[in-house]
Amino acid sequence: MGERKGASSFKVIFRKSLFFFFTMTSILFILSWFYVMRSTYRPHFIEYSLLPNSKHLSTLDGSKYEMQKQNVDSLFGNRAILVDSEDLKEGGRTKGPNGKEKVVKHRGKCHPNDELVIKVYMYDLPAEFHFGLLDWKANGKSVWPDVRNDIPGYPGGLNLQHSIEFWLTLDILASEFPEAPKARTVIRVHNSSEADIIYVPFFSSLSYNRYSKRKPNEMKNGNKILQEKLVKYLTTQEEWKRSGGKDHLILAHHPNSMLDARMKLWPATFILSDFGRYPPNIANVEKDVIAPYKHLIPSYLNDNSTFDTRPTLLYFQGAIYRKDGGLARQELFYLLKNEKDVHFSFGSIQKDGIKKATEGMRASKFCLNIAGDTPSSNRLFDAIASHCVPVIISDAIELPYEDMIDYSEFCIFVRTIDAIKENFLINFIRGISKEEWTRMWNMLKEIEHFFEFHFPSKENDAVQMIWQAVARKVPAMRLKLNRHGRFSRSPPSADKELKSIPLPRNFW
Repeated sequence: MGERKGASSFKVIFRKSLFFFFTMTSILFILSWFYVMRSTYRPHFIEYSLLPNSKHLSTLDGSKYEMQKQNVDSLFGNRAILVDSEDLKEGGRTKGPNGKEKVVKHRGKCHPNDELVIKVYMYDLPAEFHFGLLDWKANGKSVWPDVRNDIPGYPGGLNLQHSIEFWLTLDILASEFPEAPKARTVIRVHNSSEADIIYVPFFSSLSYNRYSKRKPNEMKNGNKILQEKLVKYLTTQEEWKRSGGKDHLILAHHPNSMLDARMKLWPATFILSDFGRYPPNIANVEKDVIAPYKHLIPSYLNDNSTFDTRPTLLYFQGAIYRKDGGLARQELFYLLKNEKDVHFSFGSIQKDGIKKATEGMRASKFCLNIAGDTPSSNRLFDAIASHCVPVIISDAIELPYEDMIDYSEFCIFVRTIDAIKENFLINFIRGISKEEWTRMWNMLKEIEHFFEFHFPSKENDAVQMIWQAVARKVPAMRLKLNRHGRFSRSPPSADKELKSIPLPRNFW
């Protein structure tokens, strides 16, 4: 009898043990597959679903600004004053100067400039890295011009479209003077520990435009030499060593600028025109800032045109045969060249190219912005300045301040694969009503000041909008720095590898 009970107890224990064994084996099997799946899944750096779904604008609601012809005023005391219209805001609707209501949809609101001031520490780099590239000569010990009286001239033509470095540096220098404009978003500090960001004043786009060609008997071109000097300078600075460059801001707006240095300075935040020539681990939408081009076509002041007074339906003038993503241009050329109300031709800024483009865009309802060698081009911002509704055919394009502005309110986006289908694009554009075009045309006039560069900077102009975009990156910079410094007070560990932790004796 006792043997039977013992055998029965043994069977119960065996069954429980077997059940426990299979249960644990199943759990471990599931966990191992979860680990494998997670380790092999590599998320994209650019996750569009995580971007804010903004609704139109984040400016001071309904404000209109008086745009001046001159972008640079020679003296602070003689600067043009930015005039605010007396817009009334009621429950998401604003009344403009014409008394008509307009709906302004927005997710957020730009910080008023008296509430948001970024503290910037700027390296006193030798003049050869910045204004010396403009043939400016330093007087005395200072490496900076007195911007109240002495603003070096910037070269024209295509150089201007990537001149962001020039405008931002002027804005930082101007912040130091008592007579600086009250409407500002940046102030220079001389103690790096007080700064939100560390600014690197290297005019990289200008360096590329002027010195990227190697002279006879030279082993390296001047642009590459300057990049090497910059890397050597930065990596020896205490500010860089302290943060590993994570709180540094570097401008590389020309797609070919900083080609060598970018691979060594990638922890910094870059200000770029797009990500077309960058691997995603070097530059991406989460880490870096997209800035607008400076448009080459003059702003269209006192634009009283209408849908009917703009005879050209669709306009494009530029290089037609491009490589990479720009192959769509030649496809579209053959599809559209025989349409009677479409202007699609080769053009450049040579001779009177800018004048012809100005006249053409102002006489057109829609302006094509097609990807070229890179996803973006200055053509989009020329179209905005001309109040010609942009038609964007560039699947990989990134747009300035898109976390604050809904471009679909005043631009038409068409996928490349659809645009090159026969009759698709022309039928789509012809189907846009006069009323819809007029709404978008009015919107272009409302938002154009976001893309205007001025010195001194004006409230919510391109300079200040770029600084605001930088300010929105500062919390992420601080997060990286704080995480990086978690163990800064702890003694260095002798163990380089993670060791297994022994289980407690009573774990099972």
